[in-house]
Amino acid sequence: MQPRNRRLAATAAALLMTLPGIPAAAAACPWVAAWGSSQMEPGADNALPAEARRDVTLRQIVRPSIGGSGLRVRFSNAFGDAPLVIESATLARAVQPGSAAVNAGSVTRLSFSGKPRVTIPPGADWLSDPIDLPLRAFDDLAISIHLADVPGRQTSHPGSRATSYWLAGDHVADVDLPAAAKVDHWYMLSGIEARACGGGAVVALGDSITDGRGTTTNGNDRWTDVLARRLGGKRAVINQGIGGNRVLLDGLGPNAMTRLDRDVLALPGVTHLILLEGINDLGNLTRLQPVSAGEHAAMVEQITGAYAQIVARAHARGIKVHGATLLPYMGTEYYHPDAANEADRQAINAWIREPGNFDGVIDFDKVMRDPARPDRLNPAYDVGDALHPNPAGYKAMGEAIPLELLR
Repeated sequence: MQPRNRRLAATAAALLMTLPGIPAAAAACPWVAAWGSSQMEPGADNALPAEARRDVTLRQIVRPSIGGSGLRVRFSNAFGDAPLVIESATLARAVQPGSAAVNAGSVTRLSFSGKPRVTIPPGADWLSDPIDLPLRAFDDLAISIHLADVPGRQTSHPGSRATSYWLAGDHVADVDLPAAAKVDHWYMLSGIEARACGGGAVVALGDSITDGRGTTTNGNDRWTDVLARRLGGKRAVINQGIGGNRVLLDGLGPNAMTRLDRDVLALPGVTHLILLEGINDLGNLTRLQPVSAGEHAAMVEQITGAYAQIVARAHARGIKVHGATLLPYMGTEYYHPDAANEADRQAINAWIREPGNFDGVIDFDKVMRDPARPDRLNPAYDVGDALHPNPAGYKAMGEAIPLELLR
């Protein structure tokens, strides 16, 4: 670098360090996604109850997988039909998963352009100002918000596999909420970002098998959690799975092509994408009635074409994409697949394994299938529905990912 350019860079860094809300020690490091969840409109059974929609404090526990400083929180009104007004908010270190208690000395007020209150328009996300709360990888954080009113159409991540807490009134600074009601969903909370030097983030885009159906509530034992622990805080792993999600059509949550920009490409510091999605497209094709051979072939072509689109769009952002093969699902009562469905799955997996289609291949099919009946999930890894893994299965998945792919 020329002397003049070095002086300019040093001046810019010095100015950045003096900006309000930017911790000086962290200002030289870039923002990196440290935790995230995909947003959708919840069904009636997953929405906040009526009594929790006015003058309520909501406390939610999350576990970022990298350390850093200069934390900021991303709140979401992506599916709201009215402005979301956050009256006050705090971030604190949680005592442990499954508890509303926080470390009293860590409670830090969040601000938005220097103000404690913010109005988030319908369809939008909003970042808090940075706060100087040093973060270690796998620290549990509690984000508390006080809302006067919740939009009639809510924004949520139903499959949190983590307990959240709500209580009437403003309790964002309380160190515990012993009288709070519990709900196992996240609401209006889409990300934590940290200033972190080196590493970056790996995003897992998928359906319920990525979201963690069959794992332990508050246990952090999804395959993405296993992978994050193997990475040891050197890279974040961001779980962007939605139960019931599809590649091509909306089902539970917007389809993968629709949410790619918001859930992957818009996140800071993403270096790698792991794509595991398509089983719900295959299952729904014939769930209600058989279809022709031509329709089976068209589905395979459309899914693999969507994969190619995802790769191209990610590559344009400098993100490597690793294709994960689809797990067996023969015997699933909900989808009742037959030989034609299995042939579709095999065709898609063959495309994933074909050199050049992805930057890397993660062969979950090989790891999870029953050696005696390879069109079925290994009974040792089956939660009991012939579709979703149990915690042992998710452990096997997380341990099977070659870490050299993510360098």
